Amino acid sequence: MADDEVALDEHTPPPTDADQVPPAGRPERPAAPVSARETITLAPTTPTGTAAWCGPAVVAVLAAATYVVFSLLQWRRFEVPSWDLGIFTQLARRYAALDAPVVTIKGDGYNLLGDHFHPLLVALGPVYALSPHALTLLIAQDLLFAASVYVVARHAVRVLGALQGTLVGAAYAVSFGIVGAVAAQFHEIAFAVPLLAIALVALLRGRWLAAALWVAPLVFVKEDLGLTVAVFGLVMWWRARHGSDRPRLGLWLAGWGFGWVVLSTAVLIPLLSTRDQWDYGSRIDFAGIATHPWTAVTLLVDDGRKVLTLLVLLGITGLIGARSPVLLIAVPTIVWRFWADNDSYYGFTWHYSAVLMPIAFAALLDGVLLARRSPREWLRRYSMAAAAVAVAVAVLMVPRLDIARLGRPADLWAHSTREAESRAVLAAIPDDASVETDIGLMSYLVDRTDVFYVGNEGNPAPDFLLIDAYNGGWNPAPVDAAAYAQERHPGSTYTLVYDAGGYQLAQRVAG
Repeated sequence: MADDEVALDEHTPPPTDADQVPPAGRPERPAAPVSARETITLAPTTPTGTAAWCGPAVVAVLAAATYVVFSLLQWRRFEVPSWDLGIFTQLARRYAALDAPVVTIKGDGYNLLGDHFHPLLVALGPVYALSPHALTLLIAQDLLFAASVYVVARHAVRVLGALQGTLVGAAYAVSFGIVGAVAAQFHEIAFAVPLLAIALVALLRGRWLAAALWVAPLVFVKEDLGLTVAVFGLVMWWRARHGSDRPRLGLWLAGWGFGWVVLSTAVLIPLLSTRDQWDYGSRIDFAGIATHPWTAVTLLVDDGRKVLTLLVLLGITGLIGARSPVLLIAVPTIVWRFWADNDSYYGFTWHYSAVLMPIAFAALLDGVLLARRSPREWLRRYSMAAAAVAVAVAVLMVPRLDIARLGRPADLWAHSTREAESRAVLAAIPDDASVETDIGLMSYLVDRTDVFYVGNEGNPAPDFLLIDAYNGGWNPAPVDAAAYAQERHPGSTYTLVYDAGGYQLAQRVAG
């Protein structure tokens, strides 16, 4: 038996009778002895029944519980790493009220679709209407991520068998992109992760129409994801170009993705923006890259954080993911992050790598199948170990991620030392008041007040101005909130009504 005739996987059809009958006129020769090397089982039996879904379901439920507990504890400790949760909660509140997506945290009268193009977030409206609370968005994101865990784990079981597949699903659940996004709190990519996971599994299974239908809505999650859709379409065309009844569907999908990138960044966002432009385009020096083309490559590796991100991304594919064209779908996200002049995009923490995780694990599973077909014996053997490498990389990364705080009783499980002061200052602000504040308690106010960000110019004079000197993002914080409020809003008079635990609350005096 030649190397390229080794049994490949569970999808390899059994030999037909014609394969087993020698040609007419030729005597049948005795079968040659089979070597030990050729009898290696490269593909496990595909689990059926309960074994096919039980492991993935358990992992997904445990993942959901872990994410939700983390979010609840983070919320209880009054931890808000950025202003994004406040922004998206304010957006959900507007959609729930059937209002335009005007988010005053970004500026007075600011239409958030003029910042990023994410009309799919209108789906938050009904959810928020049922439970009008910022914490609702965190739990919704946790459940969306957990749904993607089941999708990835279920396909991993098909490819690797029940045990290895379940472990790979668990590795995905604790992968740096997913748990980093949980810790960074809500972002629009919460919707992208499950959509990508479902679409990628459909792609790997050759279900072209399903793959296209699931990935196409990504253009409505965030404008840059149109490029991801375009590359997805090209990869699908490449895989379906022979023996498919839909050979051009991938090309149509690529056009759909690229077309929406142009339409959203060149027309729709500038039309809705208060500055008549797509602000984030200025973060990449396209002119410099065009005049110095070599920087298109050097910018991808000119910082140690970029190199580390690329290494851990490759490592979490078990290295074998590099054999799969599916990994190319990650290129647009990597490129815009590494070409930008914002160094917060370069690392593997925060939410920026969340959309890379379904791609990485799909590439891992596809790489395993491709390696099983390889004429190289060492690669076929490595296909049996690649999943273990991916699991090991994911586990070794966990101590460096925020999710590890769940294992430290004195950390996330402990109450905040400023919990009493936080609750007291929030209680001093009545419902429906207008509040200008920093990021410290912003997300705790958006459900019942009109919130403005203190860093924006042109805000109307608010009823209250709240400063969190410790966690509000100041460097340094104003020493007198009342004087600072009067400086920001000439003609208005403010008095200090709360000063404790690093919080200062100034109230506007009528008259």
